[in-house]
Amino acid sequence: MCIGLPMQVLATRPGFATVTGRGETREVNTALVGERSPGDWVLVFIDGAREVISAERAAEVDATLDLIAQAMGDTALLPATPADDPGFELPSAWSAEQLAALTGQAR
Repeated sequence: MCIGLPMQVLATRPGFATVTGRGETREVNTALVGERSPGDWVLVFIDGAREVISAERAAEVDATLDLIAQAMGDTALLPATPADDPGFELPSAWSAEQLAALTGQAR
């Protein structure tokens, strides 16, 4: 399984960007997302940016990854200061009607 990491662009050069996120900085290929600007957010899989995302979406993905790491008991995957509030409501807190609507099985 491959998990995308939200990372923010620090600098660019043709076809590549230096990005930072989840405690690391690296250079990634930007062929699939085009030229980016410092401050942009991208979803990175292995060594390439695969999708341009908003800062809000980056925060949601980061919070979700934090929750997964906590559930797995893997503190190495957690940032130095994990967020207590993921910034969105988890499906486990949804009503049966909300879940049915999500799956297209409205009651």
